[in-house]
Amino acid sequence: MSLHWMSAVWMGIMEGLTEFIPVSSTGHLILLGSVLRIPEQIQHSFDVAIQFGAILAVVVRYPERWAALVRPGRSAWGGAHAWKLLAWVTLPASIVGAALHGWILRHAFKPPAVAIGLALGAIGMLVLERCRGTANRARSLDDLTPIQAFWIGCFQCIALWPGVSRSAATILGGMACGLPRHVAAEFSFLAAVPLLMAASVFALVRNAATIGREWIAYYLIGLATAFVFGWLAIGFLVRFLQRHRMDIFAWYRMVLAAVVLWWSR
Repeated sequence: MSLHWMSAVWMGIMEGLTEFIPVSSTGHLILLGSVLRIPEQIQHSFDVAIQFGAILAVVVRYPERWAALVRPGRSAWGGAHAWKLLAWVTLPASIVGAALHGWILRHAFKPPAVAIGLALGAIGMLVLERCRGTANRARSLDDLTPIQAFWIGCFQCIALWPGVSRSAATILGGMACGLPRHVAAEFSFLAAVPLLMAASVFALVRNAATIGREWIAYYLIGLATAFVFGWLAIGFLVRFLQRHRMDIFAWYRMVLAAVVLWWSR
């Protein structure tokens, strides 16, 4: 088994661009891994390893949000309230993910399953853009309540199916709670850190025996590339959602789902 350094670069670019844009990073990594012929024995552990690059991009993009966890500022986000929001949004997917991890890994990490997730996520985006929640509207993260964070976390559970997109699920969950698109996206970025960190540690411990020392340099290349492109993707998405709906991502997902089904038949 081997992993070429250019494959690591391409996978890092794909992870960085798609982790936060609502098109499914897991789905795209599975598809790209198939095209690049990355051995299945290391694909999953590699995908998880380079997520740390995306996590670091969020921390660097929003230093004031993370600093507020230990040093509350003037806004309502900070201290115990911020910890509660992150805990409640992470709890549902952590429980469901731990319970179903093996089953999902065996049955859902295949191109046809990814296509189904892409299509269903696209339908959800198109529907919710036209039927947005208005009750208990939260205009900013300072207005978000732990109960609303919990419901966003329940949406995040759907993204355990490859192709659905964790970013899309949490943005849609935030919009259902009344958050503006770009604010829902910001909370999606912050919510990614504890969940992806937990998932990464869990998967790396589980797959430690399959990670050869000769691959560590390639993992670091993918991680660094994911950080750079994740940092760029975060800024792009916030600016885009301040002015536009998510329809373009939904139609892209529909087209990609059709292509994947045709390619894997």
